[in-house]
Amino acid sequence: MNRQPDWSLWRSFAAVVANGSLSAAARALKLSQPTLGRHIEALEASLGLPLFERTLTGLKPTAAALQLYGPVSEAEAQLATATMLAEGAQAEPGGTVRITASAMISNYVLPDLLLGIRERHPRIAIEVVPSDSAENLLLREADIAIRMFRPTQLELVTRRLGDIALVPAAHERYLARRGTPASIDALWSHELIGFDRSDAILLHARSLGITLTRDNFALRSDDQPHLWELIKAGLGIGFAQENMARRTPGIVALPIDLAIPPLEIWLTTHRDLFTSHRIRAIYDALAEGLLTYINA
Repeated sequence: MNRQPDWSLWRSFAAVVANGSLSAAARALKLSQPTLGRHIEALEASLGLPLFERTLTGLKPTAAALQLYGPVSEAEAQLATATMLAEGAQAEPGGTVRITASAMISNYVLPDLLLGIRERHPRIAIEVVPSDSAENLLLREADIAIRMFRPTQLELVTRRLGDIALVPAAHERYLARRGTPASIDALWSHELIGFDRSDAILLHARSLGITLTRDNFALRSDDQPHLWELIKAGLGIGFAQENMARRTPGIVALPIDLAIPPLEIWLTTHRDLFTSHRIRAIYDALAEGLLTYINA
């Protein structure tokens, strides 16, 4: 070994192993693929050790690489923790807070909440990551997460804010054209809006003793904001957060009980960030705003 490799090389190495390819690792690190390739070559040269086999399908980690990956990923997590501890010790109320939430919450709930938050905390910049996947708070992919499930990691501070009911809903333009279904049986004869590849609605219907297929849905998409826009356009009956339906002009929540499990709303951050003045300020403000939304 000529010298101790730079940490950026180890970081690139870990990303390639974790993501399975140069291209996927480059996207994860927001680097170019050639840059990432040079990092791998530089690390191999510095260690005097081949870390990947070059195959037609990409890079395959060697046994040595797999052995090294454990300590490197642990070091990466420790560095993330050190960063959190440093940020938690800061008394300066400025800086940036990164929030992740579902696409629906990010697009249709957060904007109104952030209006008040920005007025109260104008020096704190806000980054929002709309995502229906579980962003990793432990590796600082976000500072605060609004989750629809209870996080279980011990390193996290979590607060359950409440539940949001899910109901069938349609625009009054659609109901004026097709009529308002008064029962579950009548509902299935309408133009329904639902998921494309996800079978969540089909499985729930089956639990109620109702057999549905994709063909029961005239319009299908797995993008939930798009489904909501289809409902708002009057294209059919879909499923929506009751709070959102109630506060959207023209949308009618149908009084049909489908026994849909409510959405649990959890607010989450890393315990080492909870002492940061800016994180705590935004966390508390989000909790206040979300409680108002949930209980409206």
